[in-house]
Amino acid sequence: MVDKSKILFVNGSVFASKGLPTADEPIDSVYIEGYASTNDIDRHGDVVPPSVWDAGLKNYLKNPVILAYHDHDDPVGRMVEHKVDEKGLWIKARISAASEVFNLVKDGVVTAFSIGFRILDAEYNAVAEVFVIKELELHEISVVSVPANQDTLFSLSKAFESDEDLKTFKMQFAKAPTSIKAVSSTPSKEINMTPEEIQKMVDAAAAKATSALAAEQKKLADEAAAKAKADADLESRIAAAVKAAAPQIEVGTSGAEKLLAEVEKRFAEQSEQTKGVIDGLQTALKEKADEIAAIQRSKMSFSDKGDDVVAYADKEKSVLLSKITGKSIENTKFGKQVVEKAGAHVPSATWELEVSTTMEAEVRRRLVVSPTLRNIQMQTNVMTIPVNPEAGSATWVTNAQFGTTDSSGATQTHQLKEITLNAYKVATREYMAYEEEEDSLLVLLPIVRDAMIRRVARAVDKAYLLGAGAGADPVKGLALYDAAAAVTNAVGTAVTTAKLRALRKDLGAWGLDPSELVYIVSTDVYYDLLEDPLFQTMDKVGSAATVLTGQIGNIGNTPVLVSAEFANKAVGQTGAIVYAPANFIAGNQRGLRIDTQELVETQRKVLVASLRTGLTQTTTNLGAGVSKLDWVA
Repeated sequence: MVDKSKILFVNGSVFASKGLPTADEPIDSVYIEGYASTNDIDRHGDVVPPSVWDAGLKNYLKNPVILAYHDHDDPVGRMVEHKVDEKGLWIKARISAASEVFNLVKDGVVTAFSIGFRILDAEYNAVAEVFVIKELELHEISVVSVPANQDTLFSLSKAFESDEDLKTFKMQFAKAPTSIKAVSSTPSKEINMTPEEIQKMVDAAAAKATSALAAEQKKLADEAAAKAKADADLESRIAAAVKAAAPQIEVGTSGAEKLLAEVEKRFAEQSEQTKGVIDGLQTALKEKADEIAAIQRSKMSFSDKGDDVVAYADKEKSVLLSKITGKSIENTKFGKQVVEKAGAHVPSATWELEVSTTMEAEVRRRLVVSPTLRNIQMQTNVMTIPVNPEAGSATWVTNAQFGTTDSSGATQTHQLKEITLNAYKVATREYMAYEEEEDSLLVLLPIVRDAMIRRVARAVDKAYLLGAGAGADPVKGLALYDAAAAVTNAVGTAVTTAKLRALRKDLGAWGLDPSELVYIVSTDVYYDLLEDPLFQTMDKVGSAATVLTGQIGNIGNTPVLVSAEFANKAVGQTGAIVYAPANFIAGNQRGLRIDTQELVETQRKVLVASLRTGLTQTTTNLGAGVSKLDWVA
């Protein structure tokens, strides 16, 4: 299809040269004037009415340069005056003597204007073949050399390679036919013809044709009457002539029927083309029927392919189901649906890492103790870390020592030591019977997944708080770093804020800054504190307080957290601790790992979730950094 916004070039009228210099005058310019565009209708029925120039000149007037032969690299002058009248656009231009075309203009070789413009709106009557430009944008005005024949000056056909291209271009501006009764074969010279005006014009043409034929018929009838007496054969010939004229009259008065038949023919052709397109689409839909049905059955959105459109919940189910069944992701029924959603390539290793990281994050979200400590990522399950527990003190220098070796202070030897951080394995397992089908596994997966996360979180929290195993194997809890409790409380007596402050005093140097400490209390102590009017619960501390997992309030600007991992209130058990997190490091070797294995002898599959983590003290020169409260009789 020819571009509807094509830049068109059409010729105007021959211009006249004004102010030509004489031989004795200096030559610096020449003025030319004439119509750059007229409202003449050319042999193709094309017309540019004067009304288009009010808006069409707007952008051109910002820089009204005159070009030579439509070449934007060859400006030759400027438009100095213009007006729009009933004939068209009249302009006056100054052509510079510095231009190469100056002498051609002066000698009458270059004689006409030509405009370059873009059609913004037009109306094309395909039947009457009248093309009326209703709105345009003038791009430039040029001087050109054209024949003096006025009939060839204006023609859109010059802007197209063939008549077919011109017709295709005009058809883009054709209006849909409404009600058409008659048409004249003569091109209309009306500029803005409404359907009513076209109808009036056609009716007048039909009436004129009918009147002319009636007059001719009367003339023949008179001649026949005059000769009737003398020659009977002449009367027969007249009757035959009248009979022969009848089809002509019918043709002259049935132009509307002919026009209607032409319109119906063109609509039929367009209908056949449309039917062909629809048939092609129906064929394509039938070919894709199976794929569309699969998409509908999957109940998933396919607006975009790729990993981003797959919800994390689907990834997690796919990975866990793959682990339990021992199949690849795409070989499970659910995984196959996810593959169709994500595309042909499933990054299973990436999904497994994402699921592992997310489940580990869920475990850590449930922890109380670990988030308060400094956590580091370990590359191996054992890491040696150098520390300098005591840097010593600098030396004061007296005036008498200036200029001597003592002016730099006493020599200090760094007492570097190494601490070893171990990441121990904590694991939990679930069993699935062989008889479980994939559909039932999908229902059980969220339950199994949450149970494993809760168990791992509780095990880590309890180990960090009270230890796991014997002594430091595998994990020495915070409470175990205070070998003998300096603060005790009777089982039958409520714990008060004053008792917890005493715990802080037992920390020595570690307890000087309350904002660098953390209290963790049992549920029994928590309920005792609620009865203490001096305890600042979170509603009293205010919204600006830092809320940690399990935080219930503050004591002297030290956050108080509650943990359900303490043992029930009983003699010899610990009820609360306060510690300095800066003196401890928590290490994590990897994310949550999920493994599976078939147990043939019991017809079950075991699902194991595990991670590696550990806790160690940094320095001992300032004390353990932990103080605990034990229950006594």
